[in-house]
Amino acid sequence: MQSESAFSNYMVHPNIDPIIVSIGPLDLRWYGLMYLLGFLFAWWWGNRQCDMTHYKQVGWTRQRFSDLLFWGFIGVIIGGRIGYVVFYQFDYLLQNPLYLFDITSGGMSFHGGLLGVITVLLIFARKMQMSLLQVGDFVAPLVPIGLGLGRIGNFINGELWGRVTDVPWAIIFPAAGAEPRHPSQLYQAGLEGLLLFIILAVYSRKPRPTGAISGLFLAGYGLARFIVEYFREPDRHLGLLSMGWSMGQWLSLPMVMIGAALIIMAYRAKPPAKPKPARGRKA
Repeated sequence: MQSESAFSNYMVHPNIDPIIVSIGPLDLRWYGLMYLLGFLFAWWWGNRQCDMTHYKQVGWTRQRFSDLLFWGFIGVIIGGRIGYVVFYQFDYLLQNPLYLFDITSGGMSFHGGLLGVITVLLIFARKMQMSLLQVGDFVAPLVPIGLGLGRIGNFINGELWGRVTDVPWAIIFPAAGAEPRHPSQLYQAGLEGLLLFIILAVYSRKPRPTGAISGLFLAGYGLARFIVEYFREPDRHLGLLSMGWSMGQWLSLPMVMIGAALIIMAYRAKPPAKPKPARGRKA
């Protein structure tokens, strides 16, 4: 066991108050601010997409997008909370069912939020007479920046830290002890946030087969999350599961498989036949 003096060369995470400002009974928290910034970015980028010809051709308008964004926000919050308590706190939930509604205690799950959003997309697609994949292809590029900002919020709060390491850029998170750890929150912000957004933004600038953009998002996020989980400290109450994988890895593996399948099927599908121009009678 190394002494604490051996860790003196490592950066210590500053003790940042998770509450930015309090106005009466309301608290503005860093994590909440990151969520807000993520949705503001999604609103801005989504409106840009509405002006792109290939999105207009399938029926996207700014009004439709505004409606979807509102309900998508609801889906993220409800799905994220349900996913967290079911995937990561299920035993505690069985003992304390009201814990599901205790939003003051924190706890959100991306995979749960994704299921919540998919539910919203299903309802929206049916209402707008679009396919689920058409809606998913529009939404996918809007998501990564919000994910990355959420991970920055985790870093500011000094939570969801990485595993113990001796790499030069390791950080000591006081809440986790005196040993330096991977800043895995920043790894996730870079991979599933910034990098995935750049890939999707470039890829979606041109018309793609229906389902390809959705598939690229699922496979890209799942792969990024699966990799970073090797550097992230497993949830204490769950630890590592079978094959030495974390819960996050087991939840991400199906995303990679489904995403890859969507991409393959999208490019194998025959494009819809273009209508032939009507021929007038010759005089």
